[in-house]
Amino acid sequence: MSTHAPNEARVIPLRPQTSPPASGAAPRAPQRPAGAPSAPAPREPLWRDLVGGVLRRERLAQERTLKDVAETARISMPYLSELERGRKEASSEVLAAAAKALGLGLGDLLSLAQDELARYAPSRVGQGRVGGGRTSPTARYDGLCLVA
Repeated sequence: MSTHAPNEARVIPLRPQTSPPASGAAPRAPQRPAGAPSAPAPREPLWRDLVGGVLRRERLAQERTLKDVAETARISMPYLSELERGRKEASSEVLAAAAKALGLGLGDLLSLAQDELARYAPSRVGQGRVGGGRTSPTARYDGLCLVA
């Protein structure tokens, strides 16, 4: 049997309560173990996030609604919304239909997404491959290779 009133909500903290600092004392920052990184390194974005962002920006730039673009592309409006938010991994047929509905070719859509990816990717100058898998300090490759 419970000891609290039936209409009273109980709050269960997700983090353990810490004792308040003594009056006049400044609160202390949590201590990290020695050798721990200060902040996690930023991750490269997922391809579906990049493509979805391009689709959304293009649609908004044309001042079109999700419904309009989805009907033109012959895909469902909720599915197009999930593509734009990076929640779904679309097939090449769906991407081509969405791009065409926005007046783009599939290559245009992928090129715009690749440009976005290039902004996040660290510089890879001097890390290109030369025949036989050897690395050449002078080789450079700034493109993105998609293999089907």
